[in-house]
Amino acid sequence: MPDRLLRRTEVEELAGLSRSSIYRLMGEEKFPQRVLVGRKAVRWRESEILAWMSSRPVVGKDIALDGVA
Repeated sequence: MPDRLLRRTEVEELAGLSRSSIYRLMGEEKFPQRVLVGRKAVRWRESEILAWMSSRPVVGKDIALDGVA
């Protein structure tokens, strides 16, 4: 099955990141690189975004962000 190509807005929604965060992380080589599909069009491979998401640490509901339970 071919890999689905996602638009930036879909990537933003799926990954929970803003456009500037996506491009900053790409520049730091910490986020999947875009695929050029036209002169002004880019996409991201869904499989790469999902793999990136699964590699991220998970903060559970029972873990307070400030470290206090």
